[in-house]
Amino acid sequence: MSTRNRTSTSDFVLLGLLVSTEATGIVFMVIFAIFVVAVTANVVMIVLIQVDSHLHTPMYFLLSQLSIMDTLFICTTVPKLLVDMVSTERTISFVACGIQIFLYLTMIGSEFFLLGLMAYDRYVAVCNPLRYPVLMNRKMCLLLAAGAWFGGSLDGFLLTPITMNVPYCGSHQINHFFCEIPAVLKLACADTSLYETLMYLCCILMLLIPISIISTSYALILLTVHRMRSVEGRKKAFTTCSSHLTVVSIFYGATFYTYVLPLSFHIPEQDKVVSAFYTIVTPMLNPLIYSLRNKDVMGALERVFAHCSPAQKVATVEA
Repeated sequence: MSTRNRTSTSDFVLLGLLVSTEATGIVFMVIFAIFVVAVTANVVMIVLIQVDSHLHTPMYFLLSQLSIMDTLFICTTVPKLLVDMVSTERTISFVACGIQIFLYLTMIGSEFFLLGLMAYDRYVAVCNPLRYPVLMNRKMCLLLAAGAWFGGSLDGFLLTPITMNVPYCGSHQINHFFCEIPAVLKLACADTSLYETLMYLCCILMLLIPISIISTSYALILLTVHRMRSVEGRKKAFTTCSSHLTVVSIFYGATFYTYVLPLSFHIPEQDKVVSAFYTIVTPMLNPLIYSLRNKDVMGALERVFAHCSPAQKVATVEA
């Protein structure tokens, strides 16, 4: 059966990043290196937060959830991309494409909500430090994390079935390196304007809720910091919040372009660059931003290395 006559249940073909043959090897090594660094950094962050008692706080619990999301997020798209770059067969089954859409929508949505909740955590820590242990107790942290995951999964459960039930005919070649909804919808042989409007409203809602929380939280934080007399207190507050704001700006900027701008504004090659940034680069940057600028995380890493070093083991045996 020819490609043009395939049914809606046939395989799709991912055209990939469309780099030149000469550059494929270099791009493959760069993406593979980023993937290894991202997974390693996020796993190290998760382990550190679990094993070091100094990091058993609400902020680091939420940060561990972010690392889990980033690990799952990059593992949803990059392994398939790497395989396709060294293979002549770039097909992805209809079911696998649906699973990929569901997973990345869930991770994006969950991260949207989690970043908003992390801003709320910083607001309570800076503006209500005495009530912080009560307002952000373990039960509340678990509820907030569960809410973020639930909100993200709702996005996946809502948009994935609709996307996969749209009739696709003609060419099944997706001009992208993974099954991203805007790229997939370009293959539809039916009017998708109603669905695009629904997706637009859904994304706006999912952006407005966390952005409202983030904006309100940081406006109150700035007012509180402005009133602080302690220079050290101001510095600590800005250092803690700046890492979060950096992550928010990077992630929200890329996803706003992809899912809020109408499809008529999208250029395939530009879409792939933006998508590569938030699906490949951002999961690597998040743990690095939080660890390299955070004395607590670096201190925990030093304690783990000291505990595992041969000299420490010899001293323990002699004692």
